[in-house]
Amino acid sequence: MGKVISLNTSEKRGVEKTQVFSVNAIKGFGIEGDGHAGPWDRQISLLPIEALEKVPHDKIEEVKIGGFTENITIEGISLDNLGIGTLIQIGEAIIKVLYIGKEEYKEHGRPYIVSREGRFGTVIKSGKINIDDSVEVIKI
Repeated sequence: MGKVISLNTSEKRGVEKTQVFSVNAIKGFGIEGDGHAGPWDRQISLLPIEALEKVPHDKIEEVKIGGFTENITIEGISLDNLGIGTLIQIGEAIIKVLYIGKEEYKEHGRPYIVSREGRFGTVIKSGKINIDDSVEVIKI
């Protein structure tokens, strides 16, 4: 079982997100108040902190000091258990992973790893998510 180590939102796309203590995930919409929310297939972005192991040494400081670009940062779940189609219970909400990474990779800052190893998907069960909430894979 894993846990939530950071929650982050921004009102617009393309800007760094601000860390918050709690979010409301809405079924079929995403995180209330976040610029990526809406009726599409990339409502939520997750970054398993374990993905940092894949960052090249010459990029790691840049990635670590860059601001958050993912909605939810988690730890304690193997990347191998977060494949496409996986259902993840995060706090009260359930998220379905639909994508790993993006079609076009970013080369600088935090987006470097999020664009390669971030998980993107939809909210299939509404609920509150708080920092330190448990994260559990419920279906692979």
